[in-house]
Amino acid sequence: MQRVHWAWVVLLILVGILYLFGLNSPYAPTNGDEMVYIHIARMTAESGHWLPLQSELSHMRNTKPPLLFWQAMVAGGDWGLGQHWQLWALRLPSVIYTFLTTGFIAFFTHRICKEWRTAIIAACLYLLFFSTFRYGRVYLTSAPETFWLALPMWWLLWQGGVARWNALTYTLIGIAMGIGCLYKSFALAAPAAAALWCAVVFLQPWQGWKPQNWRMMLRPTVGIAWSTVLAVAIFGLWFALDPDPAAVWHEFVVGENGGKMSNAQGYWHNALSGEYPMWPQLLAYPINAGLLFLVVVGWMVVNIRQTAIRSESTQNPSQRILWIWLAVWLVVFTIPSQRSERYLIPAMPALAILMALQWEKLPAWSFRATLVLILPAVLIMGRVGWVTGDLGIASSIEVAMFMLVIGTGAASVIAGFWHPQWLRPATLSAVGLVYAGFGLMVQPLTHANAQYNPPIGNALNGINGKRVAIPNGFTGQYERFQFVLPQVRRIPYDVDGRNTGAFQPELPPEPRLRYLLKEFDAVVWYQNNNDETEPPCKPQCTVLGSRWHIKSRHKSGEVTFSNIWHPQEWLFRREWLIEPKYD
Repeated sequence: MQRVHWAWVVLLILVGILYLFGLNSPYAPTNGDEMVYIHIARMTAESGHWLPLQSELSHMRNTKPPLLFWQAMVAGGDWGLGQHWQLWALRLPSVIYTFLTTGFIAFFTHRICKEWRTAIIAACLYLLFFSTFRYGRVYLTSAPETFWLALPMWWLLWQGGVARWNALTYTLIGIAMGIGCLYKSFALAAPAAAALWCAVVFLQPWQGWKPQNWRMMLRPTVGIAWSTVLAVAIFGLWFALDPDPAAVWHEFVVGENGGKMSNAQGYWHNALSGEYPMWPQLLAYPINAGLLFLVVVGWMVVNIRQTAIRSESTQNPSQRILWIWLAVWLVVFTIPSQRSERYLIPAMPALAILMALQWEKLPAWSFRATLVLILPAVLIMGRVGWVTGDLGIASSIEVAMFMLVIGTGAASVIAGFWHPQWLRPATLSAVGLVYAGFGLMVQPLTHANAQYNPPIGNALNGINGKRVAIPNGFTGQYERFQFVLPQVRRIPYDVDGRNTGAFQPELPPEPRLRYLLKEFDAVVWYQNNNDETEPPCKPQCTVLGSRWHIKSRHKSGEVTFSNIWHPQEWLFRREWLIEPKYD
């Protein structure tokens, strides 16, 4: 390897380490579904049976097929001993899936261009896409579904686009698609099969619309149809094995999937100007890229005058396959009434490869603009890290390490503008350092000494097995207390007015806390404002312990330009574990 190659290798290794750092953190970038899935997996494990799935959440028992939950039941801990589960164990399979997909990306990029530098760039791009970092390292469906649904396209790339396949090949493709469907939905068989079929058809050596050409297309059509039927049949094993197939039908097929195809406003009204219009979906790939949004836009600009499917003289078959992969997934997921950029995550590997193949052609302005946007993000994160020290959340050493990373991120921004040859690698480095900075910023909150302090030990033992009211800011989010207070009976109550639990959410804070203390043996209570130094129930209650909590899902107006430099006003708040004071 040339020296520059080793620099890219080092970057790839560091980004890979980043995926393992903070894997056990409750503040790792994720979305609200993770705790819902953990809840279902834990409840099912505690039942002692693989099926039916269990949940205390209304209409959420069959929100996803069982394979995701079975994975957790194997990886997370002993059946019936949910208190032994660890977040890192639940998330590790996702990281493994993501790394395997990254390996395929690097391998096929090298196979296309015969350059390891380009292959490593493609791998780095994929891991630095925010959709990969957010959804590909936590306990969600994205990583496994991407891996399994991409296998047919990898196989086509391996064949060089030549569809000389037999029945065994189509069967194996169907099995791969079926496993992907068992992680997410039977509906994913449609884009996976459509992308494969379109690629095979467009790669046929057509010589006019002759009968022999139709016959040539018949075999792959029948083969892919068999793969699709087999995939749906594998998904159908859920109905065959579940003791309550009617609930699966109503909750998952009709509710979870059918609901995404219907809309009270009418299809075209919703598609053009409704809650989920089709226009933002056209930017789904740049949105999934996160901080690399403008780089993807720049890539789109480079190709805007060219069709996605070019002639063989300007584009080899492998590149055409990748373009079809992107285009078909975009078209398919523009059709449903409910649209989201997340649905296109299984096609992001194709985007990473195509961008890497055109790496030197990507416009410099897109990288410079990205660096301009990263700089204020780095400065704000630096301010947040400094505040963690002021609040006593992080030690001086932790603050120093954080500032070193943030400073390196700022240096990467400067280096990108300093030398033209450094622009592209500096941009990727800056993105990775932003992710690293966030991980270091929240890491002090995951330490044992950052949990309930002073250590509640004997006091906590006194409430083991008792009813504890747990704040629930979003559906199922009280499940995170399984990792904090595993041996109590956790009952969620509504917090922040999100209608995710009852227990008098309309009451003002002080009388509501008194009400909760009468109803439960203990209460977890959030600080209501920055001036509050102790819970409003004092002195009629006892504080068993306190800790810092990072606030998420801010309401409109909570974060403004005027307070952005004061994160202690909108990001951090105290969390108290309280019990009533007995006479």
